[in-house]
Amino acid sequence: MKSILLVLSFCAFWVICGQKPAAGADAPKRARKARPAPVVSPTIHNDGRVTFRVQAKSAKDVSVSGEMIQGKVAMTRGDDGTWSATLESVGPGLYGYNFTIDGVRMVDPGNPQLKPQRAPRTSILHIPGDHFYDFKDVPHGTVHLHGYHSAPIDRFREMHVYTPPGYETGDRRYPLLVLQHGHSDSFATWTRYGKAHWILDNLIAAGKAVPMIVLMLDGHPIPESFGGARSQENTDELRRDLMGAALPMVEKLYRVKPGRENRAIAGLSMGGKHALTIGMNELETFAWVGAFSAGVPEREAVGAVLDDPEKTNRQLKLFWIACGKDDFLLDENKQMIAVLKETGIKHEWLLTEGGHSWPVWRGYLAEFAPLLFQ
Repeated sequence: MKSILLVLSFCAFWVICGQKPAAGADAPKRARKARPAPVVSPTIHNDGRVTFRVQAKSAKDVSVSGEMIQGKVAMTRGDDGTWSATLESVGPGLYGYNFTIDGVRMVDPGNPQLKPQRAPRTSILHIPGDHFYDFKDVPHGTVHLHGYHSAPIDRFREMHVYTPPGYETGDRRYPLLVLQHGHSDSFATWTRYGKAHWILDNLIAAGKAVPMIVLMLDGHPIPESFGGARSQENTDELRRDLMGAALPMVEKLYRVKPGRENRAIAGLSMGGKHALTIGMNELETFAWVGAFSAGVPEREAVGAVLDDPEKTNRQLKLFWIACGKDDFLLDENKQMIAVLKETGIKHEWLLTEGGHSWPVWRGYLAEFAPLLFQ
């Protein structure tokens, strides 16, 4: 009897809970408003055209600019407030671009691919091809993300660590490259936009580079350094973090070959200044130093190595410096080269085409990496 009552009570509960309002004039009406379709941008057409779009109903002037075009291209407003522009021919490549809406430079809100920056303002257009930085059918390494508290500077930090193909299934040890980004970018820019991991995968697969581990740190350890990132204070803070926290952690967690001959440091622009300043002052740790379109440190910051060129030359296995002919830092780099020649410090100087841009720096990494740890 109790079982029957329980079943009847259970059925009654579901009847009550499942009742629907009676249909009729008094029934509440719930009209569902259709969600507008998202604006998709960019669209890569099979014939080489690329179309950009952005919703800006109240805008008066909208344009697109980027590494794939000269200057900027005006966009045309549609009846629904969507602006668009089509580039007739864009070859395979990796390009940064942005929109300017009534004088405000911004990312493409229809494109989830963004260049990692302190103040994001660049979207990424990647048209795959057969470049040295494209994803290819070769063995691939892994990019690891680490968050950590840096005791030397008492800050929370993040970093990427690349391990080469086969790392997880083997037990061998690998040399280490510290690779730094430029001003306003982040520790993620070398992989997301620079494609450092694919560059190394391709070089290693071709037998052109020694398999290596790569550490990529945030070059803005002082939060307020965004505006004065080339300051000596910012560089000193990064040096304390690298030498006292990040490097020991990587050496503990990963199979890194011991010895200074298995350590390299390089960077671009602001990161080039970091590589020059830290690398030249830590020659007991680094035997390979590279500077890509570098911001040049003051002489006082590297005076010890300049004042003792014989010792410096004994310790350095490679001192590699590169800059483009149209780079705004070219004069600084030429002055540094003159000082190195005057003091007798051995170095390799590469002057190339191009300016202060990622297409140039990807090429520098592809030139520099095969020279390491040979």
